[in-house]
Amino acid sequence: MLYVIFNPNAGRGTAARHESEVRAALDASGLSYAFVRTEGVGHAERLAATAAERDAYTTIMAAGGDGTINEVVNGIARTGTALAVLPLGTGNVWVRELRLPLRPRDAAIALSMGHTLQLDLGLAEQRYFLLMAGVGFDAVVTRAVDPQLKRRLGMLAYIVQALRAARDVRGTRARLTLDGRVVKGRVLMVVIGNSRLYGGVLEITHHANLTDGLLDIAVIKGQDVRSAPLHLLSILLRRYHLNPDMAYYRAREVRIESAIPLGVHVDGDPLGTTPMTFRVAPAALRALVPPWISTDVIATGPGLRLPVMDRIRRILIDRSQHRP
Repeated sequence: MLYVIFNPNAGRGTAARHESEVRAALDASGLSYAFVRTEGVGHAERLAATAAERDAYTTIMAAGGDGTINEVVNGIARTGTALAVLPLGTGNVWVRELRLPLRPRDAAIALSMGHTLQLDLGLAEQRYFLLMAGVGFDAVVTRAVDPQLKRRLGMLAYIVQALRAARDVRGTRARLTLDGRVVKGRVLMVVIGNSRLYGGVLEITHHANLTDGLLDIAVIKGQDVRSAPLHLLSILLRRYHLNPDMAYYRAREVRIESAIPLGVHVDGDPLGTTPMTFRVAPAALRALVPPWISTDVIATGPGLRLPVMDRIRRILIDRSQHRP
């Protein structure tokens, strides 16, 4: 049975207006479910943990954004309960990673035909993350973004805040210890990826594999953000080796220490400052994924964006909607 945790404040506060649509989507999928609404920050995690402990539900669905998903993940990590998602957030990065439709009805139908996979998680001290952790510049932006601006502009609010913060950001001397190997330099930002997509658009950790027992670490160095255009080009072209201020590593554990404490966020939510240790938690999460996702697809990544996969996905959903 499915336990649906619905966050009415997701999606710039618009999710509450779509509750009837969500229920209709779940009804159309044919899934048997229980439905509960969250009442504030941290509530989804508590609900998920309680449900997992009681072992009353095989799957818990996070109906919200990536923040809601992160809370549910932290409630069910290392249990036998599976994660499912329904897109109601601003970025919906995990939904995009799975190439799920962004319409709740279509997403629910796709998952009703899906299967479960055992996936890795990242662990920042005691906090799990499914997508990524960020240290430095993007953590500053995440912490400072205006909630009202986010409600009005969505993901564009982060770009606006990044432009505001860019002129004041300076590289900070840092020491990274990656499985015992020490790397030093003046860094602007470090991205520690469990999955590939960053912000639902870029693939900063483009080699990340959710089943390989490793974290992917992209280190962006420099004195200030004047080199940002070159960094962006390197990311888009996936040619880090041509940029002396970018480096890419893979490790089971990375500890980051810095001359000045740097902000940290996980899956878009602020989480303290450096020094901090990040570890991989192999196969720590069962996840319900659509039928076009397999461990091979997760490993190869680019196949997720092939037009033929989009076509297969559309055919599957259309057929399910016309079943007698």
